[in-house]
Amino acid sequence: MSAETPAASGQFTRRRQQFRAWRGARPFWAGLFVMLGGLPIAYFPYANLQIGHLTLAMATTAGAGSLIIGVLLVVLGVSLWFQKHVRVFAGVAAILLALVSIPVSNLGGFLIGFLFSLVGGAMAVSWAPGAPPAEELPADGDGHGGAPESATADTTVLDPVDGTAPMGDEDHSQAPKALGENDLSGTSPANGANGRHSAG
Repeated sequence: MSAETPAASGQFTRRRQQFRAWRGARPFWAGLFVMLGGLPIAYFPYANLQIGHLTLAMATTAGAGSLIIGVLLVVLGVSLWFQKHVRVFAGVAAILLALVSIPVSNLGGFLIGFLFSLVGGAMAVSWAPGAPPAEELPADGDGHGGAPESATADTTVLDPVDGTAPMGDEDHSQAPKALGENDLSGTSPANGANGRHSAG
């Protein structure tokens, strides 16, 4: 039985789609960049570079500080993957740690770790969760288009208050109505109230 069976292919496709959905719901690339930035910052102060018979030690007096900064960046990158609600804090902390790594850790891991951490922190701060997919409402067959039962289907023509023709059917060539004829507030000069309400 070969490894390329349809069941194995379907399993791989399903796992890939699950990983894709998991990756899309969090700042995945920001966390990866922050973690990749932390590795050279922590590694270079403890590494020895061999050039032929010459050994170049890149250790600095702040080797412990470089290790702490690198480990913190890796932890921040992992927290961006699994605790996406702390993305702003983790992004700002990654940017600050990247800036601190310049004087502490060989110019931020020879600028490699600095740039990765800086870009990853900026991506974490700017990441926002996407909108959930909109659920489609089932369309009714009676032409209401999903309107509630209590609502009328056609609300473009308003019913009149005083029993005359609907507002959409009136003749606009008539003379305008007298001032205050349809004023229900009781404050127009036509009904003698003159802006005052009578008590009682």
